[in-house]
Amino acid sequence: MTTTGQDAPRTASIADVERETGLSKDTLRVWERRYGFPTPSRNLKDERVYPEDQVQRLRIIRRLLDAGIRPGKIVGLPLEQLNAFVAPVPTTEARSVDAVDWPQHALMLIKSHRADELRHQLAQLLLQLGLRQFILDVIVPLNALVGSAWLRGTLEIFEEHLYTAQVQTLLQHALGAILPSSLAPRVLLTTLPGEIHQLGLLMAQAFLVIEDAQCISLGIQTPPSDILKAVDAHRVDIVGLSCTAANPLRATLAQLSALRENLDVRVELWVGGNIALDQRKMAGVRRVASLTEIPAELARWRLKSGTQPRRPKLD
Repeated sequence: MTTTGQDAPRTASIADVERETGLSKDTLRVWERRYGFPTPSRNLKDERVYPEDQVQRLRIIRRLLDAGIRPGKIVGLPLEQLNAFVAPVPTTEARSVDAVDWPQHALMLIKSHRADELRHQLAQLLLQLGLRQFILDVIVPLNALVGSAWLRGTLEIFEEHLYTAQVQTLLQHALGAILPSSLAPRVLLTTLPGEIHQLGLLMAQAFLVIEDAQCISLGIQTPPSDILKAVDAHRVDIVGLSCTAANPLRATLAQLSALRENLDVRVELWVGGNIALDQRKMAGVRRVASLTEIPAELARWRLKSGTQPRRPKLD
């Protein structure tokens, strides 16, 4: 955050807002035109600058988008009405690990900055539960709780980032310890430009690897033209994208449509995340709404292609 004078209110550049909220610059400009919010002023260089209260509202809006609420319902609402939306994010994929409310305990560790203790306990739970149940029983509900705490203003940005980094590192190490499969399908995982969160991709990759699929991860924000090149280079069978409501829906749908049109007909296009996708209008794009749908989707693909895994499941 910057100031324009000694007593001037704190403001943020559009790059600062993008970094702090995860909302792309293009999204902020589209919302400004479409919804009348945010309403930045201009500095001496005629660049957009955002007051702190608008940045706070944008943080809340981003969390509500991640919870599945569409932009048209919330962008432009005053802070009081946005707060009325705030509630712990429900999940049908989460089950209790034991009698102890571990997600609440983990949140306490995050807020008290006991990072080493959190990392150790997460690693112990991974060993105890196995990768699949660790994600469903621990990470899914904990992600929801952390997101809700951040949304309510009881968790700082750096605390959320530290938690996310620890979970990503743990999942990456767990995936690295699993022998790669040589069986079909070959699944390419990435996000479109503007989608900056990687944790969802890692969780999807874990479920794919457990089901003996080959995964090629490009990380985040891959331009469609490069996705097409990677599909050809790696002989990919399925492209898996994580898409959320954080980016303008029309732009995302246009990119998906163009990508589908340029992919070989044999290559399936799967979309996860909380994007509002009407498959009736997006022929050839499969909506994979939750992690637990991945095994059934893989079984369908293998049945269709006549390919079945030949070795025991890894988890």
